[in-house]
Amino acid sequence: MSATALQKIDVGLFTQLEYYETVMLSRRNFLSAAAAAAGRLSAQNDRPNILFLLTDDQRWDALGCMGNRIIQTPHIDRLSERGVTFTNQFVTTSICMTSRACIFTGQYARAHGIHDFAKPFTEEQFSRTYPALLRAAGYHTGFIGKYGVGNAMPESKFDYWAGFPGQGHYFPQGENGKHLTEIMGDQALQFLNAVPDGKRFCLSISFKAPHVQDQDPRQFLHSRATADLYSDVTIPVPRTASPKYTEIFPPEMQRSENRRRWAVRFATPQLYQASVKSYYRLITEVDTVVGRLREHLARTGADRNTVIVFTADNGFYLSEHGFAGKWFMHEESIRVPLIVYDPRLPNASAGARRTQMTLNIDLAPTVLTAAGLTPPVPMQGRNLYPLCEGNPKNWRSEWFYEHLFNNNGWIPPSEGVRSERWKYFRYPGTTPLFEEIYDLQADPREERNLAKSPQHAAQLDKLSKRVGIWRQSLDAWNGATAWRDPAVESI
Repeated sequence: MSATALQKIDVGLFTQLEYYETVMLSRRNFLSAAAAAAGRLSAQNDRPNILFLLTDDQRWDALGCMGNRIIQTPHIDRLSERGVTFTNQFVTTSICMTSRACIFTGQYARAHGIHDFAKPFTEEQFSRTYPALLRAAGYHTGFIGKYGVGNAMPESKFDYWAGFPGQGHYFPQGENGKHLTEIMGDQALQFLNAVPDGKRFCLSISFKAPHVQDQDPRQFLHSRATADLYSDVTIPVPRTASPKYTEIFPPEMQRSENRRRWAVRFATPQLYQASVKSYYRLITEVDTVVGRLREHLARTGADRNTVIVFTADNGFYLSEHGFAGKWFMHEESIRVPLIVYDPRLPNASAGARRTQMTLNIDLAPTVLTAAGLTPPVPMQGRNLYPLCEGNPKNWRSEWFYEHLFNNNGWIPPSEGVRSERWKYFRYPGTTPLFEEIYDLQADPREERNLAKSPQHAAQLDKLSKRVGIWRQSLDAWNGATAWRDPAVESI
């Protein structure tokens, strides 16, 4: 199928969705008015369905609704127009297994302890994840795609299971067969069609896309349907891809996994264009699945009571700082998209954009709150519904980042803190210690590392101490009492 044909299918589906949304508008208005009058979400006996969509390695700006004028994501953009978009969503650890554990548990990495690919949740830990708590509350639960936490798959802990260990393969039936993203869309519809009457559902879909196919020299294996997409555009190369931005890093980072992967994805202008276009194609294919799911929900009437969360497990360098992959604390690595669509929210929330700093650990308590459940004490994240409803009082002004997996020495561990203006992080394994500090207000692309600036020595010292305070607080917390972020000084 040509890219033009694909675009026609998407546009047709997009128009069909608009029809369903228009037909249902009066019903939505009634629900929104009722929720506003009551001053809360709908009662527990009218709990919503939940559709949780997670992409892999998708940075925040790889969506049309986030300002990208090249990528085609009409269905996700439409979701943003109807939902609440969080423009400063971050992961507290930028690697798949740890970030997914953060998402499931609502905890920082130091709390849940998942720092490698082999370690699974304990039975007690899993019982406090959002899917387990929703199933215990009567939800029909399903999981599709990359699980990512440990090697043992929790098949028996879901009512429907189509998950897989490891990275999976984009063409599990051979390259003449269906692409994995399309297969996952088929599985999702199979789940939705089999939900028992009278049951609410929670379906978590964990896409492989747009992650590369490791060990395959082609890396970003999109389907044949999108092969011609983006062929007539030139992707701008980021300014920080210049070698001068890479040369500032110490030897431990010059020979890191980030640089090795950069060489096979972005080392030449031709390779850069091919890689980024294929990365975009994989995201467009996810967008097509989102459109299929929304069309099904609209056609069956389930959209009137289905909350949709769309986000990613971590960001992705597209040659910024001379890197590929993720792991470090630059914006490209840690910042991801987040859209929360809830048809029960007031009309004023539709299309709202929130700039407060939100985190992957906020997702579990938010999903539970959507279902009318109280997040358990061990969850350290915060419910996002106050922001959805336009009430940002007492929101966080700082958060902690850590990355402890070193991949046999190929990834230097790092840790840091980020406020709305300042970012500080360091690499404890480097000798001498390598630090980075950026004034994000003046330098949003992180081009000027101020760590050796005499004028910023006091700021660096202050932020360095904040990292120590966060570590001490996390290490001392045992989960028996409600988590409280360390007291934040004015930064």
